[in-house]
Amino acid sequence: MQKELQQLLNRIEPVDRSLSAVAQAHLDDLTKPQGSLGRLEEIALKYVLATGSLTPVLAKKKISCFAGDHGVAVEGVSAYPAEVTPQMVYNMLNGGAAINVLTRHAGVDLDVVDMGVNHDFPDMAGLVKRKVKPGSANIAIGPAMSEEDALQAVLSGAELAVEAYKAGFHILGTGEMGIANTTPATALYSVLLDVPVESITGRGTGIDDERLKHKIGIIKQAIEVNASRSDTPFGALAALGGYEIAAITGFVLGAASCRVPVVVDGFISSSGAVVALKLCPAVEDYLFFSHLSNEQGHRVVMQKLGARPILDLDLRLGEGTGAALSMQLIEGALKIYNEMATFSGARVSEKSEE
Repeated sequence: MQKELQQLLNRIEPVDRSLSAVAQAHLDDLTKPQGSLGRLEEIALKYVLATGSLTPVLAKKKISCFAGDHGVAVEGVSAYPAEVTPQMVYNMLNGGAAINVLTRHAGVDLDVVDMGVNHDFPDMAGLVKRKVKPGSANIAIGPAMSEEDALQAVLSGAELAVEAYKAGFHILGTGEMGIANTTPATALYSVLLDVPVESITGRGTGIDDERLKHKIGIIKQAIEVNASRSDTPFGALAALGGYEIAAITGFVLGAASCRVPVVVDGFISSSGAVVALKLCPAVEDYLFFSHLSNEQGHRVVMQKLGARPILDLDLRLGEGTGAALSMQLIEGALKIYNEMATFSGARVSEKSEE
């Protein structure tokens, strides 16, 4: 399967930047002072380059919310028990979670993908079954996943993105659900971006000071225990990640291989995206980071990547909520690009040069 991963990476190409001048000239010709729509113009330009089209389309939108349990939950790193993961998956499938409300509001299709939940779900509308194992192993004492299982999760995520592209979706988004998953995400950031654990470890679902100190210790222990396995991006993913994080890595890679822009949610989803970036830096051309999470450390991560998330709303829920909100802004930016009158076409006088 390593061969399949390499084939996937080989299909990802940097965008054609020769389109940039023409697209920018069009944005500058819109009936407004140049640059006055700020980041909306930047977003539209990035979307144009990602899709390789000067007449971009954004009609069909999908978010895949990947779910998985984590063995490290037994270490008491979360304020909630592991049983909440399947309970929240049922809530999503029944339409009652925040992501359901926001995807309905934004006109976004939603899939909930079981990558590794410790529960056997019946067949339900909106549920995609891709379970590799019923939860990852405890990273405090050994690797989260075997490399073979991690690879299966990555390739499953990539396959779902390619399927969405073939079904006519123009933009994809990531979400996740998994009790204790801020712990593996933080461990991955520390190893892949070389940042101190203390600077990026947050309270997750709302732990107190004592448990936060304990969580930092568990993450350091996990990094030390798995050090020999974490010398490559994929090795670190298998050793320290989780099935939903691995699937997000694959989903991002799969979207990029099809030139489909992908909107990354918050703290957890960004860890999957970081692995994808480390495996293939050209992925950056297709990524929109949706929001700056209120989870401590996300700002450090975004600065390390040189990334500027679209929104800053103190969100820290996950599920894809930030991605759903940001998709509306991206859609608005594209409507500006496609529908606004131009000076050359509307006979509006431009700024006079003194």
